[in-house]
Amino acid sequence: MKLTKEEEALLESVERGEWKRIPDFAEEAERFREAARATLRKDRRVNIRMAERDLVRFRKAALREGLPYQTLISSVLHKYINGRLDEKAD
Repeated sequence: MKLTKEEEALLESVERGEWKRIPDFAEEAERFREAARATLRKDRRVNIRMAERDLVRFRKAALREGLPYQTLISSVLHKYINGRLDEKAD
């Protein structure tokens, strides 16, 4: 398996014994598992109105990505509200 330079550095660090298990690992692991479950939970339905051409573009983009268009819309909204979506000038 070919590793990137960053992956090689991490592997070497682990092999040198520089990584230690955190105290209360089981509790922390469960806390992060629950946070992941909550992030992936889709427990609210939202209806929005949008221009037909925007919906068509979402559907085409979703087809290219191989996923449902509602999932793509949800992903775009999620990235936007978390500051991970940059605006691009047309």
